[in-house]
Amino acid sequence: MQPVADPTANPPRGDGRPVVSDIAARLERLPMSRYQRKIFAIIASAWLVDQIDVALLTFLLGSIVVAFGLTPTEAGQLAAMTFAGQLVGNILAGTASDRFGRKAVFQVTMVVWGLASLAAATAWSLPVLMACRFLIGVGVGGEAPVAQAMVSEIVPAPVRGKYIAILEGFWAVGYVLSGAISFFVLPYLGWRWAFVVVGLLSLVVLAVRRTMPESPRWLAEAGRHAEAEAVMATMERAVERATGRPLPPVTPQIAAAVAETVPAPRLSAVATLFAPAYRMRTVMAFGLWFFALIGFFGLNSWIAVLLKERGFSIVGSVGFVTLITLGGIPGFATAAWLLERIGRKPTTALFLVCAAAAAWLYGNAGGEPVLTVAGLAVTGLFVAGFVMQFFMFGMWSCLYAYTPELYPTRARATGAGFASAFGRIGAILGPMIVPVLVRDYGPATAFQVGAGGFLIAALLVLTLGVETRGKVLEAVSH
Repeated sequence: MQPVADPTANPPRGDGRPVVSDIAARLERLPMSRYQRKIFAIIASAWLVDQIDVALLTFLLGSIVVAFGLTPTEAGQLAAMTFAGQLVGNILAGTASDRFGRKAVFQVTMVVWGLASLAAATAWSLPVLMACRFLIGVGVGGEAPVAQAMVSEIVPAPVRGKYIAILEGFWAVGYVLSGAISFFVLPYLGWRWAFVVVGLLSLVVLAVRRTMPESPRWLAEAGRHAEAEAVMATMERAVERATGRPLPPVTPQIAAAVAETVPAPRLSAVATLFAPAYRMRTVMAFGLWFFALIGFFGLNSWIAVLLKERGFSIVGSVGFVTLITLGGIPGFATAAWLLERIGRKPTTALFLVCAAAAAWLYGNAGGEPVLTVAGLAVTGLFVAGFVMQFFMFGMWSCLYAYTPELYPTRARATGAGFASAFGRIGAILGPMIVPVLVRDYGPATAFQVGAGGFLIAALLVLTLGVETRGKVLEAVSH
């Protein structure tokens, strides 16, 4: 991997900024075609499989508790290890991606979590399994900011939010598939083989993603202008072939927007996050992720265990969680539509507030039937859970669409990585707080605390957030 070059060293034109603006303008004027959708599909396929791995512990935890004879505290520590690894991966891969490039770091992250998943299947003790889950977290957490940056830098502004929201929606699909794998593998082969299945899937996706190009925006910003021009020309030819017509010219509006990119002080990526222009955005993003994730993972990491305490069998609780998680699929689709229709701020706040209300209702829902569908009784617990997952997974789409748009190319993955890392702190605290609350105050209290986290996150967005809908990245991050 090559580090960022000094853009003042042998620049082809002026200080190099015209090259950055030129690449950005040419990218933004490209119509969305099957070529960009192919790149998106490669990134999304990796995202799908790694989210299967992240969600796996939610469905396997009950079996692992029995296999190793874990106490509630030990189970919480095991769940927290994934999030601790994600925290490390968010920071390391985010900063590495801004320094060394998107493509290479993206490849490394999948190798890390794929091998760690296979290793988890052989774990002979709790410490070994915890170490494997930590490494899975490092790989998966590292992939997140790189994927966000890559999609946001290749997809044009009019549909950028929608595609990043759809990308995150693959997590909801991955969550459902993780439940399905667990449901069918657990009764016959046991929890270890579920890790094997996911590890093997990672090897398939790794082979596919090798065809992904580097981000021309990053190459230009890094001072690697010849490479940026080569990748950009390849993309232009591919889009022209895909559409079957000449490319449109750069409009005055696009030219004016990208021209707002001015020569900036050569701050490091981390320093950029706290520069005056971005400081309040950083406070908002860090707080948003922290409180949203303390709510989400505080609830979801223990939801199967809590169902078991309500009388569900291990396999029955896994099936129940898998079914209510189907609500996340229309949730992310709705979020993707609203992000481009009404904007990032209102959509994000809306889904957070509704997730809070749904979490409170779920925590207080009963098991009595409330309606009948195709002859089957549907309980209030199921309805509340389905609605809760609808809004919580839609919330994830908002987080991932909004965060990378807040920062310039030189710090985009770093900003997304650090914000996500603050979220992982919340994700670590959530599963550790929940068992204490359940022990002292009952299961409903955990959902009330989760609802509170969502509401605080919504307040941060409404008071400190900026609107980014429909704007080219250079105009938003200036």
